[in-house]
Amino acid sequence: MADVDVDRRKRMKVHDSKVKGALVLTNHHSLTAITDELVFGRKVSVQLISADYSESTGMGLRGKLGKETHLKNWLRLEGDSTFELDFDSEDEIGVPGAFLIINRHHKEFYLKTLTLTHVPNVGQLHFICNSWVYPEEHYNNRYRVFFSNQTYLPGRTPEGLRHYREEELEELRGNGTGKREEWDRIYDYDVYNDLSEPEQGSEMVRPIFGGTIDRPYPRRCRTGRPPSKTGEIYPNMESRIGIFESLNIYVPKDERFSDLKMKDVYAYGVKLVSQGLLPGFESLIDKIKDLAVGTLENVLKHKFESMSSNTFNEFSSFEEVLKLYQGGLTIPKSSFLEGIREKIPFEFFRELWRSDGEHLLKFPVPQVIKEDNSAWRTDEEFGRELLAGICPVVIRRLQEFPPTSTLDRMKFGNQNSTITEDHIKDHLDGYSVWEALKNNRLFILDHHDPLMPYLRGINETTTKTYATRTICFLKNNGTLKPVAIELSLPHPDGDEAGVISTVHTPASDGAKGTIWLLAKAYANVNDSGYHQLVCHWLQTHATIEPFIIATNRQLSVLHPIHKLLHPHFRDTMNINALSRQTLICAGGLLEKTVFPDKYALAMSSNMYKKWDFTKQALPADLIDRGVAVEDPNSPHGVRLLIEDYPFAVDGLEIWSAIKSWVKDYVFIYYKNDEEIQNDSELKAWWDEVRTKGHGDLKHEPWWPMMRTRDELIQSCTTIIWVASALHAAVNFGQYPYGGYLPNRPAMSRRLLPEEGTDDYVELAEYPEKAFLKTVTPQLQSILGISLIEILSRHSADEVYLGERDTLEWTADEQAVKAFEKFGASLRKVEQKIDAMNRDGTLRNRTGPAQMPYTLLYPSSGIGLTGRGIPNSVSI
Repeated sequence: MADVDVDRRKRMKVHDSKVKGALVLTNHHSLTAITDELVFGRKVSVQLISADYSESTGMGLRGKLGKETHLKNWLRLEGDSTFELDFDSEDEIGVPGAFLIINRHHKEFYLKTLTLTHVPNVGQLHFICNSWVYPEEHYNNRYRVFFSNQTYLPGRTPEGLRHYREEELEELRGNGTGKREEWDRIYDYDVYNDLSEPEQGSEMVRPIFGGTIDRPYPRRCRTGRPPSKTGEIYPNMESRIGIFESLNIYVPKDERFSDLKMKDVYAYGVKLVSQGLLPGFESLIDKIKDLAVGTLENVLKHKFESMSSNTFNEFSSFEEVLKLYQGGLTIPKSSFLEGIREKIPFEFFRELWRSDGEHLLKFPVPQVIKEDNSAWRTDEEFGRELLAGICPVVIRRLQEFPPTSTLDRMKFGNQNSTITEDHIKDHLDGYSVWEALKNNRLFILDHHDPLMPYLRGINETTTKTYATRTICFLKNNGTLKPVAIELSLPHPDGDEAGVISTVHTPASDGAKGTIWLLAKAYANVNDSGYHQLVCHWLQTHATIEPFIIATNRQLSVLHPIHKLLHPHFRDTMNINALSRQTLICAGGLLEKTVFPDKYALAMSSNMYKKWDFTKQALPADLIDRGVAVEDPNSPHGVRLLIEDYPFAVDGLEIWSAIKSWVKDYVFIYYKNDEEIQNDSELKAWWDEVRTKGHGDLKHEPWWPMMRTRDELIQSCTTIIWVASALHAAVNFGQYPYGGYLPNRPAMSRRLLPEEGTDDYVELAEYPEKAFLKTVTPQLQSILGISLIEILSRHSADEVYLGERDTLEWTADEQAVKAFEKFGASLRKVEQKIDAMNRDGTLRNRTGPAQMPYTLLYPSSGIGLTGRGIPNSVSI
């Protein structure tokens, strides 16, 4: 009897000890004003949901609910507000697995975390929420449910949580109809039918990309906006929102930028407009009478159309270009900016300082000219940047000579190269062409086939350029030497007649020397456009978005693969939506700063036809490009044919670290392949990625079946690699390399002068002037530099590879230890990169520009650093 009394007293003691809670809300503009009402007005209630005990309802079994409790005792901390909660334990529910929250206030708030203490048999329990909670009328069930940081495969979910798990996914999928509102949490697919403004005329119409064989494209987030007003002519085109509503374009609210990052975006926008656009408006100011927002939008569009005007002067010398970074180039103060400042309906022009404290109206010195402002002109630096520059993912091993074309001869005639052995034999360090091929010494930067189908149309715009092939020779010291550049134009007799081509070889003096410099510039123009539209936008931004949508629709937040991938999707949908609104749309900034102009997305779509998910894996990509071969004795399974290839060397270290982490993680939750095959959510996720997100390529045979742990590990490693390291490699070097326009011109405005003309004489007498008259003009240079400076910066709230934004991201200790191991391996990679960059024998690590390769260095500080791998495509 005494023992029974002791047990009874113990149980009573447990019941008397209430479960305590601390609910954290992140402060934002409206939270301070509503805090007292949240507490004293009992506007927010919380109920715990049992993971141990279920009760029968009309909807089946659900976890037993605890009693409703309300917020109390507001404690404001820096950046956050914490509210205390007491949970009665009269109705014992065991260990909570979720909680239900109802917002009866008229304002939304951002719920960060809930931490429970004194939980019986557990102690402390964390709920990582990071979500906006809107008033109850915006939800079908009037409540939101959040789960603890436990992890469950679908078949192992506690019975009481199954209903809530499935209900949450149904809500996130929506029904595929209706216009999406700011409070919606719906992830759905659509084609790229929102790039045109047909109301502005035919010049502002672009094709719809996605949904057809001719114009395939990855899917983007559906907004549900109504058709354009010209629905009878263009019935399938979605209407667009105004330029000053761009930051409010729909993505699920939890995908939107943080307040801190939004402040940076405002400030970046101010700089882009004030430095890149508004100076040119001064010549128009007398014509502008109405400064209303609608008129301003038309002025912006008109300015884009007038970029070829003589508002700005030409650069006449490289020294004048350098004044952009020395503060000596006069950019007139804009009364226009002052005039519209107070007429903008939101804080577009009020955030004049970024979070990194840097003044808005200054161009930093690009790294490529920081130590030597003429090294960019050398052939060695040109070759180095193919291996360690902003676009190191296109160079291929040349396996046949001369190069041939894969374009349809019936449509495009003979497009094979006209480069001969005589052109290059004196530049191969004693090798014959056959010997150089056999010994893996010849490589090619081939932009001929991707560009040629659009070149005739492109050259009918303000652009005048060539399709290029660049052949490089691998020297004994490990550097690449360009030995021939072929410049090709469509035949004047029509596409079926093939091309007319000229071949140019290295020269350093007189007109020939300037022509060689221009030939490298034309190759860089091709490379800049291909990089921006294919390697950067298509192969990272656009292809990742379907994985984000499918993950949120089909994998519960309780699913281990959702927890694995979720950090690598942060901010991507928001930046993609902004890109559709301002960059890749008809007349957008990208069309105005890279050479393909209105053919930009068409070229991107054409290259998507060749996209292969399995070849996005770094080792597979290197093998496919012929720059590596399989080698089971190598630490990474491949052997590089260019040993000093900084992108590939560092990339393989990062790839292997990611794959090791993913393998450790997957093996925690899946003990065998059968468990993969029995995972219903995983199957639905992968089916939807293939058949909907990348539906235009759903019949391709290369898609993994997703039936084994190895397939899951390889696929998740590839997704993480693309979203983090690959994007970092092709994004954050844009300003360090391309901020100095002569090094990476994005467009050309004239073809090579013919001998006997005044322009040809100028090549020899005034080479710098001739060069600058050919590449991007001054106003567009300022606009382009402003844009890539924005794209190359790290925000103040960036989270890098090997980091999480909260220590309590999972309750699984094995996963935490595996992640700590991953972080330690990345720190070792940093040490290796530092050591290689100090090794003078590795000439491609720094090159003539004395610019260490750090684009795949995992960590970074804020701002323009030229290093750092964010977890996700976040800018």
